[in-house]
Amino acid sequence: METTTRKVLIADDEPDILEILKYNLAHEGYEVFTAKDGDDALEKAKRFLPDLIVLDMMMPRKTGVEVCQLLRAQPAFRETLIIFLTAVNDETTQIKGLETGADDYLNKPVSPRVFVSRVNALFRRLNKNEVKAIKIDNITIDPERFMVQVDGIDIILAKKEFELLHLLAQKPGRVYLRNEILNQVWGNEVIVGDRTIDVHIRKIRQKLGIDCITTVKGVGYKFELGN
Repeated sequence: METTTRKVLIADDEPDILEILKYNLAHEGYEVFTAKDGDDALEKAKRFLPDLIVLDMMMPRKTGVEVCQLLRAQPAFRETLIIFLTAVNDETTQIKGLETGADDYLNKPVSPRVFVSRVNALFRRLNKNEVKAIKIDNITIDPERFMVQVDGIDIILAKKEFELLHLLAQKPGRVYLRNEILNQVWGNEVIVGDRTIDVHIRKIRQKLGIDCITTVKGVGYKFELGN
């Protein structure tokens, strides 16, 4: 039995979806809160400090993307798990959501069984996070704080950007295949397109301002500081 109950906030403007997702998560032992729009989601996120937030991308008042951006800008929510729900099934929308800082993405209509499975998978991966900091030359990667430092200056990365950088930096010079990165960072239960990795690598390079990730054309990526 879990000694600590995980808290989940679900925000969607469709009452039927809120009811069925809340019922299934509560049945799994989660403490579940609901919100009917973007403003309500922000207020309840700050009040309850959930471990996971599920956001409908097209909510009234504030969209799920806007809510995610506002939350990720606050230190209290930089490590909070976030899942987007959307009725729009296209790669551009998916990349936009992941780029904003989401950990997962589900298309509507949502199967309750798949939804619960993905929530459980996210928490399993969270429990497996390494806590040992990595220091390579002028870069420090601290999984405990989800923070990267370059020359002693804090660099804030989105959660998936951090996990991707941390994976590559654990074994400098080792080439990670694209499928391997997808499985280890997003999990094999999460379906994302090939461009997802490219988008996150680009963001990491921009934020760090250092050439530390090398593209191995047609194969994958490796952590390698430029000379």
